[in-house]
Amino acid sequence: MARFTADDLDKLAVADDAAIDRLVSGDTGGEAQSRIAALAEAMYCAPAEAAFSPMVIEGLARLAEFAAITAAGFILYFFSVIPVRGFEWPSLILIPALAAGVVLMLQALGLYRLRAFRALRSQILRLSGGIAIVCLAALGTSFVLRFDAETARPFLIGWFAASIVAVLATRVLLSIFVARLSRNGRLKRRTVLVGGGSSADSLLRDLSEPPRADLEILGIFDDRADDRSPAKVGAFRKLGTVEDLIEFARRTRVDLVIFTLPITAEDRILQMLRRLWILPIDIRLAAHMSKLRFHQRSYSYIGSVPLIDIFEKPLTDWDLVLKLCFDKIVGSLCLLLLSPIMLLVALAIKFDSKGPVFFKQKRYGFNNELIEVYKFRSMYVDTLDQTAAKLVTRGDPRVTRVGRFIRKTSLDELPQLINVVFKGNLSLVGPRPHAVHAKAAEQLYDAVVDGYFARHRVLPGLTGWAQINGWRGETDTQEKIQHRVEHDLHYIENWSILFDICILLKTPYALLTSDNAY
Repeated sequence: MARFTADDLDKLAVADDAAIDRLVSGDTGGEAQSRIAALAEAMYCAPAEAAFSPMVIEGLARLAEFAAITAAGFILYFFSVIPVRGFEWPSLILIPALAAGVVLMLQALGLYRLRAFRALRSQILRLSGGIAIVCLAALGTSFVLRFDAETARPFLIGWFAASIVAVLATRVLLSIFVARLSRNGRLKRRTVLVGGGSSADSLLRDLSEPPRADLEILGIFDDRADDRSPAKVGAFRKLGTVEDLIEFARRTRVDLVIFTLPITAEDRILQMLRRLWILPIDIRLAAHMSKLRFHQRSYSYIGSVPLIDIFEKPLTDWDLVLKLCFDKIVGSLCLLLLSPIMLLVALAIKFDSKGPVFFKQKRYGFNNELIEVYKFRSMYVDTLDQTAAKLVTRGDPRVTRVGRFIRKTSLDELPQLINVVFKGNLSLVGPRPHAVHAKAAEQLYDAVVDGYFARHRVLPGLTGWAQINGWRGETDTQEKIQHRVEHDLHYIENWSILFDICILLKTPYALLTSDNAY
């Protein structure tokens, strides 16, 4: 499917601008509402693949070029030096050191920024110059230290040529990769503005000026329904209220929210933030029109526009890559090592009661998305509770004999390793995914705890900080779910890979000593 742009919004809306105008002026009739819904629905249906972090691309480029230059150096050394002098151990250090020197030089020249990959031809001289500087420094060092001139200097000259070829070949592949990501919109930050009118108009003009930021503005959301919030600002239309934005961000990819409201509108901003902080997106406050000036380091910048950071997405860039690799590698090892136990549990379930071994249940996942998680069946088939509408209690007659044991020990959760390794909708560590209709004191969890959905800003996990601190199992009181959510939010705000490892190591002991699961 072709990509969806702001121009497409105009085509959808131009036939009935009057309907939107009536909405903005306070008429919330069905015709105007349906037009807004049509605009938003078109954006829901448009393809929006996950964004690719520029920081990760730049890091991968450094690693790729270091590997390419090192490989070129060893190949040259094998064919030109070893036949003459034989193998010498210092080469194992010197060749990677030369490659690292080139990477550092290219970094200093700004050649690992995305624009360098987008304009390869214009960067060839700078790339060659950076490699030449490192080569000349190495040649100078060989003169000073009086290395063997018959091998060291010819090797360095050959290494210079081989490095240029290796770097250019790597750059061509990286340029193709970056161009493909750009075409698919995966390098743009899909952005919405909160607050319309003159402040939004000013911000949009500033964002359009050089240096241009990699933003894709989707539209504007504003609670106001008067002349201060027109139906259209520049080329961008109003898509709804702040409450609509929450649903919008759950149904299509939104990376960034920018408040265009002035800092003086403190009460309005705080009210909106209380609703939006549950979303796994970056939230910024535009400071381009504010007369109040902070220290330069207090701002982040998009192009030349200063912004004040309000909320950060919990896991981004290399943190996200690190957690993903940890989940896949450690999860695969756990699945392999625990497969004999899983086989025994499956056989016990099969012999104990009629019905399937596995049980699939709908639960809330990342960004409130509905996912299916796998479990070993612990109840009789005719009493299975797909939505967890009724809590399992001590001595619950719905639970089988084997079910009581595997629920107590959490062995029923082991099939969720399939979710972690193959489906990618669970993590090893994170807030536990709650069933759709799970309740505490006969109330849905989100009705009991203010900001409950903020725990969905990261992938849910097999185990978590709340579970190893005793807040697992039955949630028959509001206090229990409150403590569970507090621990989940603590985990999200303090995540590190060492924190994940600590939780995993403590999980077996927590399972053996817990008495809250039935």
